[in-house]
Amino acid sequence: MLFNGRNFVSIAKLAGASKQLLQQFWYGTSAQMNVHMKGRDLLTLQNYTADELKYLLWMASDLKQRIKHEGEYLPLMQGKSLAMIFEKRSTRTRLSAETGFALLGGHPSFLTTQDIHLGTNENLTDTARVLSSMTNAILARVYDHNDLDLMAKEATIPIINGLSDLYHPLQILADYLTLQEHFGGLKGLTIAWIGDGNNVLQSFMTSAAKLGMHLRIATPRGFEPDLRITKITEQNSKEYGTKLLLTTDPLEAADGANVLVTDTWISMGQEEEKKERLKAFQGYQITMQTAKSAASNWTFLHCLPRKPEEVDDEVFYSPRSLVFQEAENRKWTIMAVMVSLLTDYSPQLRKPTF
Repeated sequence: MLFNGRNFVSIAKLAGASKQLLQQFWYGTSAQMNVHMKGRDLLTLQNYTADELKYLLWMASDLKQRIKHEGEYLPLMQGKSLAMIFEKRSTRTRLSAETGFALLGGHPSFLTTQDIHLGTNENLTDTARVLSSMTNAILARVYDHNDLDLMAKEATIPIINGLSDLYHPLQILADYLTLQEHFGGLKGLTIAWIGDGNNVLQSFMTSAAKLGMHLRIATPRGFEPDLRITKITEQNSKEYGTKLLLTTDPLEAADGANVLVTDTWISMGQEEEKKERLKAFQGYQITMQTAKSAASNWTFLHCLPRKPEEVDDEVFYSPRSLVFQEAENRKWTIMAVMVSLLTDYSPQLRKPTF
């Protein structure tokens, strides 16, 4: 008989030990990682330790394995509801949160500014307090990150950042899960960002070093990341012993990188800057020529939606591109966040090597 964790539990149960105790022994527990996330907010990955980030990725792998591959039904959100406030339109964030929460047995409520009184007839403070009395968590996709900070201050339930002008933490967790699955580990990988100094980059910057990854960042002059976040990144790099490069040369950033990453050059709300931005980003398109500077095992990520000027078809649709696996993983990582913030469930899958 094949000996694995589940057989171990079954055999040992015959000896009178409890399943929960045996699973904790065999698989590990959140307590062993010094992780306590229930009831917390997720506004930025900067507020999460290395162990907490690893735990979220472990949880995502566990849920993906048990639900997608083993066909289990885990109604961990049964009886719970999620308020989803969206000031910006979305495909992946909306679908991953809405279908993920429902798959776990919960009830998601999608709310735009046309559906509720947010910022029109009712201020954020009042909205946060009302939703706290009716739902178990709020996922908000907003323009101004300060709105999330205010909601977190006034709400009595977890606030999850679905995107703000400063950060996009849910996207980065999906990226890390994708790289974990592809490379079998994260430590030592070099990520090359080639593009705008935006919220996606800034979420990489506040978390990559904690997982032992190096960052090489190329942005045009005038489109650099927030200086405050750059300083945090420099501190993280020193603390965790990783390398950090900031340059204006895309090929210098790509040099030796395992992961080439870019994003839209023109985010929602920046349409009036389109002409100026397209001119500033000339030479930043990721192509096979860019990849020649990268490591031999290079891969490509893009959080989508993608435009051809950012990355050409040859790279985007190549076997090296992980963009559609990355998109699916938005669902499993957001489910991991919700389970971690709202329940006491611990992963049953053996802990991955990070």
